[in-house]
Amino acid sequence: MRDIAVKSITTMLLLLAVSTLNAGEYNEVLDIGDTAPQWKDLPGVDGKKHSLKDLKDKDVVVVVFTCNSCPYANDIEKRLDEFVKKHKDDKVALVAINVNKVEEDQFPAMKKRAKDKKYKYPYLYDETQQIAKDYGALFTPEFFVLDKKRKVVYMGSMDDSPDGKKIKKRHVEDAVTASLKGGNPKVEETIAIGCLIRFERKRRRRKSE
Repeated sequence: MRDIAVKSITTMLLLLAVSTLNAGEYNEVLDIGDTAPQWKDLPGVDGKKHSLKDLKDKDVVVVVFTCNSCPYANDIEKRLDEFVKKHKDDKVALVAINVNKVEEDQFPAMKKRAKDKKYKYPYLYDETQQIAKDYGALFTPEFFVLDKKRKVVYMGSMDDSPDGKKIKKRHVEDAVTASLKGGNPKVEETIAIGCLIRFERKRRRRKSE
């Protein structure tokens, strides 16, 4: 699956390189400094409905698009737990969102994995897949750091190591630290490396239908 993901990423980057409609360097929808799209009443594995506005008391919100089935997403679970533990006393929230609709990524499977892995952060499901489209997210995992005004200050990978080995640059952590101090990170955008989000393709109707 990793080889397929790498080939898919290469293809996607080639498309991004020739596109003249890019908002960010690697994101076709959002750019650094844009207001983050809102999500509203998304179901969480905790049985509650979640909205971005619920986090109005947080100075920084980290959004990660993830899923159950991607090995890259699995690799960051421990790092997400460590991040939440490190910032438990800060006004920082981390929210994970899944939009995949294959069986292993649907809501019942999400609840089971969250329980088995003892997630310490909200894990939300958007079966419409619209929130991922609004953010321009293409991969799992893919991160967005939002400041107090809910402007995008960073988007891309969590760090410079997809599997968490030999990490030299912690992009999300650096962005959070800078934002808490009222500034901007030195690195604002990176390439998200992971599995392609499985967006549902609508079947075109034939003229005779």
